[in-house]
Amino acid sequence: MRYKSVERMKPIGKHSLLGASGEISDFQEILRYLNELILYDNMWDDGNSLGPKEVHNYLTRVMYNRRNKFNPLWNSLVLGGVKNGNKYLGTVSMIGVNFKDNHVATGFGNHLAQPILRQEWHENLSFEDGVKLLEKCMRVLLYCDRSAVNKLQIAKITEEGVTIHQPYSLKTYWEFSTFENPAQGAIGSW
Repeated sequence: MRYKSVERMKPIGKHSLLGASGEISDFQEILRYLNELILYDNMWDDGNSLGPKEVHNYLTRVMYNRRNKFNPLWNSLVLGGVKNGNKYLGTVSMIGVNFKDNHVATGFGNHLAQPILRQEWHENLSFEDGVKLLEKCMRVLLYCDRSAVNKLQIAKITEEGVTIHQPYSLKTYWEFSTFENPAQGAIGSW
């Protein structure tokens, strides 16, 4: 909430894109680690480059290692990419818990956005329909946390590379009667 214009997505190497929630300074530390990894990989000059699966495994080890030293990096990470026609999407928590799936979410999105994604996502979703689905998920999350920022940033990953679009604000509607008087009709003492 404090830094409203900080972008939380960065391309990693030729095939991957990293998104992060949480502490900005820890995200910068992770990016420093990844820059060193990509530089080291490029120095081999063998024509091969790290793909999203390798970067995801590396991030899992970094996060788990820092957790074991009782000095975790306070971020939840999402890494996606395409290499040799293989799509990859994975997530890593601040303690090194990781998984890959066709759609992932961090934080409150695990509870509210994932059910929407499970119901409406399908393999042949167009880019435009995918953006509409993400906007729907983000709108639900925003309505549940009114103090959140309503800005959204979309990225697209293909074999040709990563395209990160400019942030934009979601269209919202706050005139619902339950938003104006949330306690009306509430049952109970609280």
